Amino acid sequence: MHLTPREQERLTLFSAAELARRRLARGALLGVPDAVAYVCDEICELAWDGVDIDEVVRRAGELLRPDQVQPGVPDAVPAIQVEALFPHGSSLVHVSHPFGPPGPDAPGAVRAADGEVELAVGREHRTAQLENTGARPVWISSHFPLDQLNPAVRSDVELTGFRLAIPAGMAVRLEAGECREVEVVAMGGSR
Repeated sequence: MHLTPREQERLTLFSAAELARRRLARGALLGVPDAVAYVCDEICELAWDGVDIDEVVRRAGELLRPDQVQPGVPDAVPAIQVEALFPHGSSLVHVSHPFGPPGPDAPGAVRAADGEVELAVGREHRTAQLENTGARPVWISSHFPLDQLNPAVRSDVELTGFRLAIPAGMAVRLEAGECREVEVVAMGGSR
C-alpha cells in the first residue's frame, strides 16, 4: 500500500487518538500528546462528515473536561490547530483553550495589579479628530503609524510619529462618514 505523507500523518493521528480513547474508557487521565491527538482526530472526523467549521470548533472545545487530563495540560496547550479536510476542501481549524482555561500560575499568565495602568508614560499625548471620508469602514490597529493611514481618513492635527493611545492588539473601527475624537501617543522604541 502506498500512502501519501498526509495519509501517513492522518493514520498516526488516528492511532494516538485510539490510545487516548482506550485510556479515557478506563478512567485514566490524558497527557498532552494523547489529549491533543484525541481532539485533532475528532476535528478531522467532524470535518469529513461535513459539519460546519464553527460547529466543529464548538464541539472540539467540549470534548475533554479539565478533570479528564493530567494537571498542567490546560496550561501547556492554550490552543490546537489542525488542518482538516471538509467536503469543500482543507481548512485550518483553530480551537482556543481546548481543555479549559489556563490556571493563574500558567507560564505566560498575566496577573493584573490593582489600580489603573497609564499607557506610554512620558510620551507626548494628543487628541485628534479622525474622519473617514470613504465609502467603507476603516480599521486602525494599536501600533499602526497614523501618518500611513488610509487616505480616506483625515485628521485635524499632524499625526507623523504618532499611533492610537489604545492597548496593544486593540483596534478602532471608523465607519464610512464617521468622525471620532481619539487620543494618540508619540511612538517610541523601534518600529
